Amino acid sequence: MAFGQPEFVKELNRLGVDVSRETLARLETYAGLLVKWQAKINLVGPATLPDLWRRHFLDSAQLLPLLPAAPGVLVDLGSGAGFPGLVLAIMSEWRVHLVDSDQRKCAFLRQVALDTGVNTRVAIHAQRFEAVAGYKAEIVTARACAPLEALLGYALPFLGENGRCLFLKGAQAEEELTAAEADWNMQVERRPSLTDPAGTILVIEQLKRRKRQ
Repeated sequence: MAFGQPEFVKELNRLGVDVSRETLARLETYAGLLVKWQAKINLVGPATLPDLWRRHFLDSAQLLPLLPAAPGVLVDLGSGAGFPGLVLAIMSEWRVHLVDSDQRKCAFLRQVALDTGVNTRVAIHAQRFEAVAGYKAEIVTARACAPLEALLGYALPFLGENGRCLFLKGAQAEEELTAAEADWNMQVERRPSLTDPAGTILVIEQLKRRKRQ
C-alpha cells in the first residue's frame, strides 16, 4: 500500500503530534525539491524516493515527541539531505544547525530552508564537525552518520548541560553500543523505530568519556 501524506499524518497523530496544513505544504515543497535535485546529485538512495513520506519524513518526524517542550537549539550531524534535522526544523520552532561537509548537499539544504520559510531558524555549516564550534545544544541528532563510538565523540562538544542525543540507528545498534561502552559512560534508552522493524532510536543522556586507566 502506498504511504503518502494521509498515512504520515495518521502515524504522527498516534504519537500525539498534530500536523498543520501549512506544515504539510512545506513538506510538499521539500519533497518537490528533493526529487528535482536528486536528478543532479545523489541525496538519498534512489529506491527510497517513491516511499519518501515514510522512509525519510516520518523517520525524521518520529523524533518530535522526544524533544523538550520548550524550543531550543538542535545540532544535526551529517545532515545530508536534511534528515532528520531539516524536517524537525520545519515541524517545530527549534533553532537548528545542520552540519555536513558536502558543499552540494549544503546548497540543497539552503534552498529547502529558503523555500519552506525556515531559513531564519536554520544555520547550515558546510564544514567537518570538528571545524564547527561555539554552539551548545539541548539536542544533537544524527541518522546514518557514523558508528556510535565515533558519533559520540563528534556530538560531545555540542552538548549543553543536560543535553540529549537522539540517534536513528539500524540493526547494528546493540553491537555499536557494546563497542562504544568501552570508551563512554552514558544513560541509554532504546525506542523502537516506526519506520524500520530492525531500527532503534537511541536516546542518550549524561554522556562522558571514560577515564583511561
